[in-house]
Amino acid sequence: MRHGQGGPPGGPPSGGPARPSSAPRRRWRPRPAGPDGLGRLRGLDNRHPWLLDGALAAAVGVVSLGIGVGDATGLYRDFDALGWVLTGLATLTLVARRRAPTTVLLLFCAIWTAHITLGYHPVVNSAGSLLALYTVAAARPIGPTVAAASVPALVWLYGGVLDRQGSLVAAATQALLWPAVVSYLGSAARRLHERGEQLTTLTEELRRDRQELARRAVSDERLRIARDLHDVVAHHLSVVSIQAGLAWYVLETDPPTARSALRTARDTVGEALTEMRAMLGVLRPGLPDPAELDAPPAPGLARVDDLLCRIRATGVPVRTVVTGLPRALPPGPDLCAYRFLQEALTNVLKHAGSAATVTLDYQPDRFTATVADGGPAHPVRGLPQPRTGGGRGLTGMAERARQYGGTVMVEGGDDGFTVTLTLPASPPEQPRPVL
Repeated sequence: MRHGQGGPPGGPPSGGPARPSSAPRRRWRPRPAGPDGLGRLRGLDNRHPWLLDGALAAAVGVVSLGIGVGDATGLYRDFDALGWVLTGLATLTLVARRRAPTTVLLLFCAIWTAHITLGYHPVVNSAGSLLALYTVAAARPIGPTVAAASVPALVWLYGGVLDRQGSLVAAATQALLWPAVVSYLGSAARRLHERGEQLTTLTEELRRDRQELARRAVSDERLRIARDLHDVVAHHLSVVSIQAGLAWYVLETDPPTARSALRTARDTVGEALTEMRAMLGVLRPGLPDPAELDAPPAPGLARVDDLLCRIRATGVPVRTVVTGLPRALPPGPDLCAYRFLQEALTNVLKHAGSAATVTLDYQPDRFTATVADGGPAHPVRGLPQPRTGGGRGLTGMAERARQYGGTVMVEGGDDGFTVTLTLPASPPEQPRPVL
């Protein structure tokens, strides 16, 4: 290779401009698919029905005129001006075939009968009669269709009787066969159209049902989030309020107790923020999945000890009783049971302040959680109590339990309250024997 000639493999030709390697290449992109021919034809039919009917009638007229003009047998009357007029009138009626199908068929067959009676070729207008019959079959039930099919069949048979050169058997066969076939095709098209309308109606109903289900799902999800926020905020703020009041009360007389109360309040706020961050993180797009973060496990019966320790830290003694064979509940009922205990103990903390007993009963067919208190305690004078309004704690517990087929019962009065949650539960799996 001589110096200055050629170049590296794949490079530009000698003497040609070099294209920069960073120049963007144009990629081929397929064009968006538009409506096909049948779709465009249907759109034209919907916008201009007379135009399509006129074009189809004109095509049938051309075929009929071609048969009449092209007849060179000499067995029938010459296709003169009167034949042109009759064929044109018969063809013109086909323009209104979809507006008045039965009337158009009868009028067309009347003109066709006159055309045959005058001695013209009987087959000239046969195509138009079949088109008119197809329209009747596509628009009317089977009874009127059979009655309408007899009209062109009789005209066809009438033409066979007048045609002395043809076979009467062949004319009778065509008079029975062609109307029957066209009537069947028209009836099939009508049934297909009716099924299409039914499917359209069902599709619209399914769309409305899907929108209603989506609306209900959004409403239920909002209600669930509201209940969770209520449980988290009400419980943790109640604990913080009592601990802050205790710290304020013993700030000068018992500094170690005040520090312990403030530490408990700080930990409670941190736990509340963690739960709320995990809850709201699911709702905000673009944030990482809370499961991928270093977050504590989801609330459940496995974290009941932490809940009880937080309540005991406020000065309310809580005793725990477990009966039956403890087992893990499904995620939904497990969260429901935890939120129940959280709300019930929060009510004890806010309204009673006395000792409480938590009973967890694991039965083969159900799970029962009970929180019982001894009634209002006598608070130390000067110790601030949490302010509460007309909450919806019991209502929220009952709504949450109903989601999983459970119930919530409240019993008691001035001497104490007992709140019981009952959830249906599947029996524990029996261990398989080792063979």
